[in-house]
Amino acid sequence: MEADTLLRYEMDARGVVTLTLNRPAAFNALSEAMLAALQSALDRVAADDAARVVVIAGAGRAFCAGHDLKEMRAEPSLEYYQRLFAQCSRMMLTIQRLPQPVVARVHGVAAAAGCQLVAMCDLAVAAADARFAVSGVGLGLFCSTPSVALGRNLGRKAAFEMLATGDFIGADEAREKGLVNRVAPAAELDAAVEALVARILAKPAVALALGKALFYRQLETGIEAAYVDAGQTMACNMMDEAALEGVQAFIDKRPPDWR
Repeated sequence: MEADTLLRYEMDARGVVTLTLNRPAAFNALSEAMLAALQSALDRVAADDAARVVVIAGAGRAFCAGHDLKEMRAEPSLEYYQRLFAQCSRMMLTIQRLPQPVVARVHGVAAAAGCQLVAMCDLAVAAADARFAVSGVGLGLFCSTPSVALGRNLGRKAAFEMLATGDFIGADEAREKGLVNRVAPAAELDAAVEALVARILAKPAVALALGKALFYRQLETGIEAAYVDAGQTMACNMMDEAALEGVQAFIDKRPPDWR
């Protein structure tokens, strides 16, 4: 399938980019072509100053069932698997490195690398009937790369239980564990995503970009170095026109003008 068929790319007038995984018959499995299409789309977003927020969604009955196991089984070589997982890891890291906030819109099943995709997004909104699992262990394949994302989103014991059992959890439990931010009835999923997106769009893009980069950077360092980095980032942020206007508006007791 062509890349624009595998992955739908849409941007509205506000700068909201929606990337829709479009392999519904395969539950949007992450084939090599799908990974390449996602990588290309994310690179496109990163280079587009008009893009403000990214929403990742899935067509059909599921968000994403993980890697394409049939494709993986067709070429059983260490070199191939190393290349495949490196390709997937690069795409996942690109989500985190984007200056724009990325929201997962989750319905149906998010399993294995599909669950990893949810965890790597900055925010996630799930339908009440959505289910999540890192189920590779049931096939004899521990979900090692998904464990990197889960271990940084959930508590360690909660993450390892999912990894060691492969059991599915529901949307409410996913929210309790920190995998998703909000849960909505299936019929109200789009409205719930839009409400979160609207809250983000109301904030200055430069502050969000600086803050997102710092947020992930400081998580990977010691606390003293994190505070030094955070202090420097806030000082730079404070010198930006949007922050100066926001503070002045607070002092003046008026709405900020971020035009």
